[in-house]
Amino acid sequence: MSNFTLPGEAGYEALTLDLAKRWGADVIRDSDGTTLSNEILESGYDIYSTICPIREHNEWIKKHPHTRQQTFLCTSPKTASGASLTFFLMDDFFKEQFQINDTAEALKYWQVYDRTEDVPIPRSKWRYNASDGSVTADTDPWRQYTVSFLAWRVWEEISMYNHVTNNWNKEHLMQLNPYYPEARSYLKQYMKKWCEERPKTSVVRFTSLFYNFVWIWGSDTRNRHLFTDWASYDFTVSPAALDDFENENGYALTAEDFVRQGKYNATHRVPSTKKREWMNFISRFVLEASRELIDIVHAAGKKAYVFYDDCWVGMEPYNGNFEKYGFDGIIKCVFSGYEVRLCANVPAKTHEIRFHPYLFPVGLGGAPTFSQSGKPGDDARRYWISARRALLRQKIERCGLGGYLHLVKDYPDFLEAMDDILSEFRQISALHDTGAPYILKPKIAILHAWGSLRSWTLSGHFHETDRHTLIHVLESLSGLPFNVKFISFDDVKDNSLSNIDVIISAGEAGDAWSGGVYWKDLLLVSKLTEWTHNGGIFIGIGEPSAVDGYNTFLRMAHVLGADIDKGERACHGRWAFDVKRIEGLIPDGAQIRARNDVFLTDGKARVLDAKNNTPLLTINDFGKGKGVYFAGFSVNQPMTRLLQNLILYTSTGSLEAEGITNDPYTECAVYPDAGKIVLANNNTAAATVSCLWKGMRYSTEVKPGRIKILDLL
Repeated sequence: MSNFTLPGEAGYEALTLDLAKRWGADVIRDSDGTTLSNEILESGYDIYSTICPIREHNEWIKKHPHTRQQTFLCTSPKTASGASLTFFLMDDFFKEQFQINDTAEALKYWQVYDRTEDVPIPRSKWRYNASDGSVTADTDPWRQYTVSFLAWRVWEEISMYNHVTNNWNKEHLMQLNPYYPEARSYLKQYMKKWCEERPKTSVVRFTSLFYNFVWIWGSDTRNRHLFTDWASYDFTVSPAALDDFENENGYALTAEDFVRQGKYNATHRVPSTKKREWMNFISRFVLEASRELIDIVHAAGKKAYVFYDDCWVGMEPYNGNFEKYGFDGIIKCVFSGYEVRLCANVPAKTHEIRFHPYLFPVGLGGAPTFSQSGKPGDDARRYWISARRALLRQKIERCGLGGYLHLVKDYPDFLEAMDDILSEFRQISALHDTGAPYILKPKIAILHAWGSLRSWTLSGHFHETDRHTLIHVLESLSGLPFNVKFISFDDVKDNSLSNIDVIISAGEAGDAWSGGVYWKDLLLVSKLTEWTHNGGIFIGIGEPSAVDGYNTFLRMAHVLGADIDKGERACHGRWAFDVKRIEGLIPDGAQIRARNDVFLTDGKARVLDAKNNTPLLTINDFGKGKGVYFAGFSVNQPMTRLLQNLILYTSTGSLEAEGITNDPYTECAVYPDAGKIVLANNNTAAATVSCLWKGMRYSTEVKPGRIKILDLL
């Protein structure tokens, strides 16, 4: 089975073709910073050619500088000690990434804010000095102020990262904004010529479209990454787009709508109506403009794939319009299982994942990979185990690598790791071709402010979202044998809870995942209360349904049987309790994040785990249903098994079920149509993996980190 994309590299033709044969590649691709020689192009393999439509246009952009991309930036707050205060706007920011946009069109959107009162000060009370890039504002003493201004982005962020990481010595690439008609027209002509110049290209790999995820670098290396959000739209602004938005919607957006008190428009914040309308506005443009490029690719007789990372913003795979783009496939880099599920659920003909580690000297976190003290073989195996869990549950058609192929030649352990990974990937893919794997009955819904639009993701890779509880829950769920969907609070109010057995709400107070102000809606609370009372299972993790202003901090406390004290109950008594464990429910090694502010509401909830007389895990009977409260959740294999156990126990009354193993460090997947069962060992030591199916127990010894496939009898 040939379904592997290998990065090739001119100057390393023998290595490229040898590894293509060894790993059964059917496609060779270029990467950012590499080219393919004629020997590779003529070798008989299909060719992916990478294009980032908005960069590689420096010469044209220099002649049309107004078409550069932009963003709003907000200075750090400064405290006034007198009647005026001066800000040097670029003091906080990486000067190689940004330049001040002080054109007349941009200046009208600038704002100076009194942050102590959180109000803008009148335009007449501040002055801009173009000679030194400063703003001087009339101030009241002992108040804090910020300046929000438009800035040109003069170094495309992915190129910037690759440049810095690999010590490139070449011209910095700028990014083109196709929102301007002349840039859009130029881009279409460029795309047509680009295709004509690549007759050997089978697939045009868009990396990605027009607008990058937000990555604001600071001037101080101690805090280089000031703000990163893979789902934010802050990098989509321009005076032209802002003006058109006002004409279309009847109101103007301001700098504050984007910088939001200097916290920016992070996806973790409950989205405002203005943000949603801006996202819809930009997404409509991206669909229209990118479809023109995809049509050109198809007219040239080539396929079009899109890389769902980097400049994907505006291309929303889950807003119901993805199929209108006309892409033939989607590619996603994966570190984790939830990213596999994110890719697999996109409505596309072909799904391809790019394995990690990327073939760079260092990884995204700065740790060495293909360099001294790096262990890329170990990295590859670790990432694979996380991805494999999800691959056992949902099909992905293709896989590949990216980066500089020559780096692998000194790392035989990585080559051997890829031998094993590709073998297992192909075995799993072949099983999916025969039919879907068996799933257990409870149907799970993840409830948060974004609903299905942010299915299987928050706003980045695991290393950017680690502190958010929900991403840990999604990573656990990605490899469990359950049907999972994502719903919004509006879905609940619209009676969209049919066939849902379990609802999970996991987040911190005020964030988009917990819900914040949405919980002030009485209809929402009533609907969920009724649903649980009629037999549903409501699982709350962290600070679910948290909002101030009511008799309980958690609006679903009456269902959960537990609440959180934020200091208002310091003089109140608390219910005493005994920990009443359920045998086998909590595996060895499962450590629930402790907190000291949880208390029982009426003493009726069963406490399954506690620390320092504070409940950590509770089950509360509520009518025909149950409320479950988790004080916290950090993903590991025992915690994943605990989550699975809780879902099964509260839904069925039993911890036993077909198609699950008896050891939290192992998993299995049953493919009834293929007549096969996959037994997976996720541990670093050999293990006996055992699974019950149709009254028969299947057991076998499985090597560390590997799988074994048995015939069903």
